[in-house]
Parts: sequence; C-alpha cells; structure tokens
Amino acid sequence: MITTNRNSGRRQLQQIGIVMEASPGFTARLARDIEALGFDVLLCPDTQNLSPDPFGQLALATQTTQRLMLGTGVTNPVTRDVAVTASAFATLQAEAGGRIICGIGRGDSSAAHIGIRNGTTEQLRTYVERLRAYQLGETIDRNGTSSKLRWLDSVTVAPVPIDIACTGPKTIAMAVDVADRISFAVGSAPERIEWAMNTALARLAEIGRARDSLSIGAYVNLVCDSSETRAIDLGRMISGMVAHFAGMKGAPLDHLPPKLKDLAAHMQSNYDMEHHAQDQGSHLAVVPDEFVDWFSICGPPEKCRRRLQTLVDLGLDHVYQLGGSAVAHPHGARQAAMVEQARLFATDVMPYFRAGGN
Repeated sequence: MITTNRNSGRRQLQQIGIVMEASPGFTARLARDIEALGFDVLLCPDTQNLSPDPFGQLALATQTTQRLMLGTGVTNPVTRDVAVTASAFATLQAEAGGRIICGIGRGDSSAAHIGIRNGTTEQLRTYVERLRAYQLGETIDRNGTSSKLRWLDSVTVAPVPIDIACTGPKTIAMAVDVADRISFAVGSAPERIEWAMNTALARLAEIGRARDSLSIGAYVNLVCDSSETRAIDLGRMISGMVAHFAGMKGAPLDHLPPKLKDLAAHMQSNYDMEHHAQDQGSHLAVVPDEFVDWFSICGPPEKCRRRLQTLVDLGLDHVYQLGGSAVAHPHGARQAAMVEQARLFATDVMPYFRAGGN
C-alpha cells in the first residue's frame, strides 16, 4: 500500500489528511480550500461540548468538494447509538458518492463532558462490528429486537471504511482484527510510531491477516512554520492533548518510554479537561519545549520533511495532520487560521511525499 518514488527511493504516502473542527459558516468553505491545497482527507472531531456537530457540516462539505475524502476524527461508541451512527454515515456516503471515512475511537472529551466513561476496547469492538453489519444491510439483535437499516434496501451505498484511532496495545490489536484502516494516536516521535507499528504487525502475523489488507497510518502532531520557536509554541497544545491520550485514567503506562511516561502519569490526574484542545489548558505549563520537539514535528519545511520521512519509512500508509492555530477565538476564525497555517506544509512538504516529488 506504500508507493516508492523510483527516482529517489523514498517511501511515499498513499494519503495525507488534516483534522479540523467543524464550524458553521466555515466548514464547507474551508473544506474547499483544504482540497485546493492538495490534502486527500478532512476529518472533523465528534465531541459535542467542544465543537459543533460534524455530520451536518460534513454534508455541506460534500457539496463544495469533488475528490476530498471526508469523515470523523473521531466519533465514539458511547454518545450515539450505533444504529444512529450507521444511518448518519450511510447518508453521508450516499451524498458524497463514496468519499466518507468513519474515524472512531474509544471516546475521551465527548464522554468526559457529559459525565460518563469512555468506551472500553471491547465496547469499541462490538460497536464497530454492529456498525459494519448495519452498513451491509444485515439484521442484528438489539435487546431482543430485530434491527436493520430498512431504508438501505432502496439505496445503493458502499459501506464506509472504518478507521480506528489507537493509542494502547490492546486497542491496536483489536483494531487490526476488525478495522479497514487504523491510525495511531501516539505522538510523532519515531520510537512511538515504531512501537505502535511493531504491535500492529505482530497482531497481523498472529491472526494471519495480510499486510496489504489494512491501511496503517497515524495522527501526526505537525506544525510547519518558518520560525521553529513559533512552531513549537503552536504545537504545545497538540502535544499535551496527545500525551493525555496515552495517560487516560486507568490506562497502563508500563509500555511508555521514559520521556512520555512521567508526563502521561501527570495527565492522568492533572489534565485540564475543561480546556481540552485549547491553548489555555493549565496542564500545558508542564509541557516543555524539549518534549514538544520530541513528541511533535515543529519547524521549517526542511525539518518537517526530514522528520516526517523517518515516520513514513517505518511503514505508514497515511497520515492525518494535527496542526496549530495562531488564533484562539472565535471558533470559526480559529479553524480558518489553522488551515492557513497548514499552507506552508501543503506547498513545501506534502509534494515531497507524492509520487515524483522532489
């Protein structure tokens, strides 16, 4: 699934995407801009208390784009019934002509802000299996009731690829079992991606699944800027957020490298969920520049190309950029500034990872 540039011998990426919160009045226009910049995928988080609902906004984005794949980054198994989610994705898929991706994870901020626990790995497995069954038009048992999406009988819709976001070893193994795509959310340090990749490859071998049947990628913390200092400042929030994913309450920490383990342990009890994915988070005071530089890719284009190539060479098929924004508020302007910040990455880094790129 990875292509190689015959002229350079470098591994190339199959897809490069970006994560952006949906925002009324902005999503459709920014999706058009993201497509024009050359990105392949746009994913919008599904976290109801922190950002607008993605499904309606993604439907609008289907009308302003032609080739861009669109999806959630990520939805979860606890805030929406699986039948509701399956119907929403099938509707989007029909509207977009087959350009939709279901990015899904265990749930974090979406669950925390309504006072419930995020899903377990087993809950996520069951949810994904039911989601796929609904999309295939199958009838499944729901609390003693025969349940199917009857409206799909009259509409031809291809099942939406399911892309599971993975942080820990159990979720990675489960995702290899049931997903069409998996995307590591472990930061951008080479040793973290290498560990996650080895975990996934070991599971593939264990269950006898072919490597080319699964697209393996990563959410990559990446801020490209001519000023490395400014890039690191913009990357601090993303670094703290992804470090928190490694240290969610109850998550095992033994597999983490020393550079991450102490910070993840701190995040388990001191993460400022009230300011999740915001620059005002009090936990960011303990995220030093050195950690941001290790855990993320922050700096000028040449540095971003070199650091990202190291990750691609570990076997990634796709990456989703988690970028930074110089604007804190209002919400829509923040997303617009994030897309503008990604322009340098799009023009000076992305072509390097395309077939024929220099």
